[in-house]
Amino acid sequence: MSKSVVYLLLCISVLLSSCIPTQDLIYLQKKDNSSDEMSISVVESKPYRLQTNDVLSITIKAIDPKLVAIFSTTNQGETGKSETGLYFDGFTVDDHGNIRVPVLGELNVIGFTLEEIRLRIEKQLLAEYFNKEANIFVTVKLAGFRYTINGEIGSTGTKTLFQEHVNVMEAIANAGDITITGDRKAVTIMRKTPTGVLMHDIDLTDINVMNSPYFYLQPNDYIYIKPLKQKTWGTGKTGIESFSTITTLFSVATTIFFLLFKN
Repeated sequence: MSKSVVYLLLCISVLLSSCIPTQDLIYLQKKDNSSDEMSISVVESKPYRLQTNDVLSITIKAIDPKLVAIFSTTNQGETGKSETGLYFDGFTVDDHGNIRVPVLGELNVIGFTLEEIRLRIEKQLLAEYFNKEANIFVTVKLAGFRYTINGEIGSTGTKTLFQEHVNVMEAIANAGDITITGDRKAVTIMRKTPTGVLMHDIDLTDINVMNSPYFYLQPNDYIYIKPLKQKTWGTGKTGIESFSTITTLFSVATTIFFLLFKN
């Protein structure tokens, strides 16, 4: 076998190994073990239980707004609140797991769900301040769904979405999508729990990821996108880029060879 053929085969193998295959870029593919009629079961998202540093938005309404005015903080109840406004006017869970609500005082909320806190506040208001005819209406929400994303992503940092449920695909789309050199097959989710931090890798190229308990995020989750090995090689993301890199290296090597060994 001639040297030219060997060089040609070597270049082809480098090109094939350095390019990023399409299968590594497409989300939610049906793998070999998935049938055409496969149905994805709905993953039940467990109610989130509050942790320290969470910020709550609590709104108390009644037929006569003047009756509940003393329970509200500045700008509480206005629409179109900014993230900054919610941070300053919301109720932050302190290190002891408490929030301070006007008139009602300190309430321990650590480990409780939003629905449980709403019922507690409603019950206390009806027992101590109002009767049923006042038609008290209490709303308790997180002041935005916060998560942090880092690594091979369009826009890193802490993001806030004003919705109750967020899945990992929505979170990634909100952050500008994974870059072409990001590893979609091993996206790391770090989740803080009362017993410690849990870490789990999920494969976003497999449609079965929708069955994972980590597909739906929880507030304050951390998402890390690892780089593919092609990024560290520096040979290029596509066949054309890889060919250009190899051609350049070959030209440089040839030039150095002739400069060193010419007579």
